[in-house]
Amino acid sequence: MTDLLSINELAAQVQHNCHISDARHGADYAICTFLMKMREYYRWEQGRSPGERLGKDEVGQWLADREALWETLEDEAYRPLEWSGESFDPFDAERLNARLEAADLVYSAGIGRNGKPHFFLARLEGRERFGGCLVRVAGREYARDLSAPPAMTQGEWVFVRREALRQLLWERLEGWRWNRPDNALGCAFACYDFEHDLDGALEAMTAVEVEAVLRHELGEVRAGEILGEDWNALLLALVATPAEFKARAVRDHLADCLSTLPALAGQGDAPPIHFFVGNLSPMRQRLFPALSRAYEEWRKQGDATVLARVAEQGRKHWAEMGRRLVDLWRRGEPDLPKQVMERVEAL
Repeated sequence: MTDLLSINELAAQVQHNCHISDARHGADYAICTFLMKMREYYRWEQGRSPGERLGKDEVGQWLADREALWETLEDEAYRPLEWSGESFDPFDAERLNARLEAADLVYSAGIGRNGKPHFFLARLEGRERFGGCLVRVAGREYARDLSAPPAMTQGEWVFVRREALRQLLWERLEGWRWNRPDNALGCAFACYDFEHDLDGALEAMTAVEVEAVLRHELGEVRAGEILGEDWNALLLALVATPAEFKARAVRDHLADCLSTLPALAGQGDAPPIHFFVGNLSPMRQRLFPALSRAYEEWRKQGDATVLARVAEQGRKHWAEMGRRLVDLWRRGEPDLPKQVMERVEAL
């Protein structure tokens, strides 16, 4: 049995690397997004519940202290992690996880948008096989960085973060409540009793959306098989440019057309369909107008086969688009980001 002191010591090491990542990439966000993420990061760090009112002064002082800490860490190298008498490279998650599973812990280290490293250490809730993928499900998180992707695929493993997914749902709900527009997100939230039981509704919605998250990651694995290893080289060449976001949107749409949308269409359940469409970024909606039209048709007719049809069409389109982008990289096209932007926008 691993004692709490050992877990806290490892969590502190992981958190230190999280601070370094945040120090280097905190400026990647627009100011409004940054402040929202920092407020929710404070909520997580202090163990405050969703919906609990946060004092402006307390958050402001914490923010000032955190930015001061980041200034001291921006140029520091990521530190190795020490566990049970062994030293681990912070990006060698699989080797460390082989030791941590006996302690019911899970660790992840991956690279996200703008080349930002993401680290987390959490309680391991379970291991399972889903659609041919090996899945580690993370529960309570002991260390994390500013951004908390609900899921990531690394090698043969998919990491699903229930706590991060729950936070994402809370953030979407809070954002929607500003104006309460009559849109897909509003329809999704209306399926749960958020007005009278916030925590219960968040738990219920998290339980439903976990499968959609897994479906997307399964689609990511299949998209990777279609696009090949050169896709990662393409993304590295586009890091920190607007073209990176366009390229990632292409692969996200391919992954969803391969896995998420067919599953949603097959089940026909309204809450996850509403949330899937409502959670799409404006850019992804603009790049795939046929999906929005299919969603509106489903709302009117109630026949989810329209989503299956648009997924089938999208599989062909987005696979071909992805291959064309990879070809641009292989040919060594000059001004690659501009070429990618033009190719994706010429839909």
